[in-house]
Amino acid sequence: MAGIVVVALGLVLTPGPNMAYLVSRTLTQGRRAGAVSLCGVAAGFAVYAAAAAAGLSTVFVLVPALYALVQVAGAGYLLWLAWRSLRPGGASVFEPAPVPPVSAGRLFAMGLLTNLLNPKIAVLYVSLLPQFVDPARGSVAAQSLVLAGVQIAVAVSVNAVIVLGAGGVARVLAGRPVWARVQRWVMGAVLAALAVRLLGERSRAPL
Repeated sequence: MAGIVVVALGLVLTPGPNMAYLVSRTLTQGRRAGAVSLCGVAAGFAVYAAAAAAGLSTVFVLVPALYALVQVAGAGYLLWLAWRSLRPGGASVFEPAPVPPVSAGRLFAMGLLTNLLNPKIAVLYVSLLPQFVDPARGSVAAQSLVLAGVQIAVAVSVNAVIVLGAGGVARVLAGRPVWARVQRWVMGAVLAALAVRLLGERSRAPL
């Protein structure tokens, strides 16, 4: 459980689709919209947790090419996010493009879809989470649900803090351009390192 906490923190603190969506909605429509969007993101985690408990990783063991495709796609997406941060004139996740206001129902649905299509989360549940399951300790499905619950608790808690503090962070970075550049470079470097590590493990199938 301690290991999955560390992994969950590392992933949720790196910028990605979930963070960008939550920050955009919070800055555009306020914290209530950010909270509704976060509920949709949490529902997406629940879907992945159910799939993990049902043995999703077994499919990728039986079809290694499909597993490799997920890894390559995830690494490619992380590299694209890194390039967006590191390129000249790149933008911080706390400088999202304005988005038009939408209803609560659509906010929830978009949060759900954003998370379901998030390569980072797919890689987490397909490749990383199974590494923490020990068949000798009992039901694999039960262990998967417990570990997924820990990951969801960490991700939702951190994202809730992001929603509450998005406006303040955006104002701080806007007033201190040097900090904004440092934030972009640090996040870009972390994303690139994650992508390289993922590609380096491409030949390993989930246990």
